[in-house]
Amino acid sequence: MKKANSNANEFKPFISADKIIPEMTFTSILLGIILAVVFGAANAYLGLKVGMTVSASIPAAVISMGLIRVILKRDSILENNLVQTIGSAGESLAAGAIFTLPAIFMWIKEGKDAHISFLAIAVVTIAGGLLGILFMIPLRTALIVKEHETIPYPEGTACAEVLIAGETGGSAASIVFSGLGIASIYKFFSEGLTIFPQSVSFSIKKYKGSAIGGDLLPALLGVGYICGLKIASYMFAGGVLAWFVLMPLLSLFGGNAIIAPGSTPISQCDPFLLWKNYIKYIGAGAVAAGGIISLAKSTPLIIRTFVDNIASLKNTSSSDNSLRTNRDLSIKFIGIAVVVICAVLLLTPGLPFNIPTLILILVFGFFFATVSSRMVGLVGSSNNPVSGMAIATLLVSSFALKEAGNAGISGMVAAIMIGTVVCIIAAIAGDTSQDLKTGYIVGATPRTQQIGEFIGVIASGLAITGVLYLLDKAWGFGSKELAAPQAGLMKVVVEGVMSNNLPWTLVFIGISIAVVFEILGLPVLPIAIGLYLPITTSTPIVLGGLVRYFVEKRAAKKNEEAKEEVVTNGILYSSGLIAGEGLVGIILAIFQIIPVKGYSNFAEYIALQSRFANSSNSTLRFISNIFASDILGIITFLLLTLSLVAFCHKKKHN
Repeated sequence: MKKANSNANEFKPFISADKIIPEMTFTSILLGIILAVVFGAANAYLGLKVGMTVSASIPAAVISMGLIRVILKRDSILENNLVQTIGSAGESLAAGAIFTLPAIFMWIKEGKDAHISFLAIAVVTIAGGLLGILFMIPLRTALIVKEHETIPYPEGTACAEVLIAGETGGSAASIVFSGLGIASIYKFFSEGLTIFPQSVSFSIKKYKGSAIGGDLLPALLGVGYICGLKIASYMFAGGVLAWFVLMPLLSLFGGNAIIAPGSTPISQCDPFLLWKNYIKYIGAGAVAAGGIISLAKSTPLIIRTFVDNIASLKNTSSSDNSLRTNRDLSIKFIGIAVVVICAVLLLTPGLPFNIPTLILILVFGFFFATVSSRMVGLVGSSNNPVSGMAIATLLVSSFALKEAGNAGISGMVAAIMIGTVVCIIAAIAGDTSQDLKTGYIVGATPRTQQIGEFIGVIASGLAITGVLYLLDKAWGFGSKELAAPQAGLMKVVVEGVMSNNLPWTLVFIGISIAVVFEILGLPVLPIAIGLYLPITTSTPIVLGGLVRYFVEKRAAKKNEEAKEEVVTNGILYSSGLIAGEGLVGIILAIFQIIPVKGYSNFAEYIALQSRFANSSNSTLRFISNIFASDILGIITFLLLTLSLVAFCHKKKHN
C-alpha cells in the first residue's frame, strides 16, 4: 500500500485519480445488493437472538474478490470496493432497525392497540439510512481527507488492506463460503430436522434456582471468536451473576411468595421462569444504565467532535472537485434529498410523524451523525455508543410526547419510530465513514461510493422489513428463540416514561449493579448484556473466545505473521458461520408459516418425517432417542468447534 506523505493533501491512493478502471458496473451492483440482503438479514437474525451484530465489510470484500477475481476473471479493485460498500450497508441498517422496531411487535402481541405496516417499516428504515448517508457526505473532506493522518478509521483501513492484498482473495473467500456451508448444514440438521438438539441445559438441584447449559449454535461460536475472550468473558460473567447469584438468592428467600411481575410462587419457578419474570428487568436496568454511562463518558468527545465538524465544514470548499477522487454528491442534491425524505415520512400512511417530531429527528439525527462519523474513526465502530444515543433520543421524545398529551400506545409507537430513525442514522453514518475511508485509500470515486450506499440501504431496508415480519410470525420477538434484548430494553424505557407501570425496584437493582461495575472499572455493557440474556447464550460465546485465545497464543510463539493469519482465518470462517446460520434461520422461519394438512406447519412436518420416535420398530426408536440426546448435541457442537480450529490454521494459497 502506498504511504501517505506528511501532508494529507499529498496522499497518493492505490489507484491514482487520473486512472479510470471499472467501478460501478452491473456486476458490482448486483453482487453488492446480494451481499447487502444476505448480511443484513443474517445480522438482523443474529442481533434479535443475541443482541449484537458483526461487521460485514471484510467478509463482503473477500467474497467479492473470490467471485470477481477467481470465478469471473475480472481484475478491478474498485469494483470489489463498491461491492463491499453496498454490501456492508445491510449490517448497519439491521443494527439500527432491530434495536427498536421489535418493541412495537411486542406491544401488538400483548394486545395493545398498536399498528405497524410493511410500508411504514420500510419507509422508516430506508429514510433513516438515507439521512445517515446524506448527513455524513459534507464531512468527508474534513474527516477522511484533511485528517487522514490523525483519524485512523480502523475497520475502514483494515478493509483497504484486504482489498489491496487481493491476490489472497480466492483462498480467503473459500474460508467464508466453507463456514457458511457448514453452518447451514448444521443448523438445518439441528433445528430443521431436529436430528440433534440445538440447546442443552441442566438445573442444579442442590443449588436451587441455578442452571447451566448452552445454545449449540454456529453463530454464537462465531460471535465469541470475533469478539475475543475478553468481551466474551464479560458477557459470561453477567450470566454467572444472574444464574448463580441472583436467581439462587430469589429461590432462597422468596419461598412461596408471589412477587410482581411474576404470577407464580417463587418456590414453583424453574430457573428459566425466574429469569423471565425477574432477571430480565434487572438486566434491562443494567443495559440502560450501561448505555447512558457510555454516552455520558463520551459527552466531552461528542461535544468537541460536533464543534470540530461544524468548524471544518467552512474549509471544505477548497477541495479540487476536478479530480475523480474528490467528487462528492453536491450540497444542493443533499438539501433537496433531505426535504424529499422528510416529506415522505410526513405523508406515508401509518407513520406517526408531524412537523415537531420531524424537527426532533433532524436535530438529533444530524447531531449524532456528525458525532458517529468521527467517533468510529477514533474508537472503531464496535465502540460507537449507538444504543446510548437511541436511549437518549427515546427519553427526550417520550417526555416530549407525554407532555404534549400523547402518553398512550400511539405516543409509545411514535417514540419508538423517532428512536428508530435516529438510531439508523447514527449507525449508517459510522458505516459510511468507514467505507469512504477504504475508498480514499484504494482510490475510489466518493460520489460512486455514496450512490452505492444508497443502493445498499434501499435493498437491505426492504429485505430487513420482510425479515422482521417473517421472524415475528414464526417465533415472536421476546421469545426464547428471539430474545430481542435491545428492543426489549427500548420498550422498557418508553413504557417507564409513559405509564410508570414497571417493576422499578428490579430496574433500579440493575442500574445499581451497572454503577458498581463502572466504579470497579469494568466494561458495563457486555456484562449487562450477559445479565439480560440467558446463560445458555453466553456459554457458546465464551467457548468461541477461548478458541481464539488459544490459537492466537499458540501462533504468536512462531511469529507475528502466523498470529495475524490464524486470527484473520478465524474471523472469516466465523463470519461464514454467522451468515450460514442466519440464512437457514430465515428459511426455517418461512417453513414455520407454510401450512401443511395434519400438521401445525411445514417445519413440524419435515421435523417429524426425519425422526423415528413414533416408529413401531424398536431399533428405529432407539436410534431416534440416541440422536435426540443432549450428549450427541454437545459432541456435534464440539466437532463444529474443532472445524473452527482447523480453519484458523488453513494455509493460504494463490
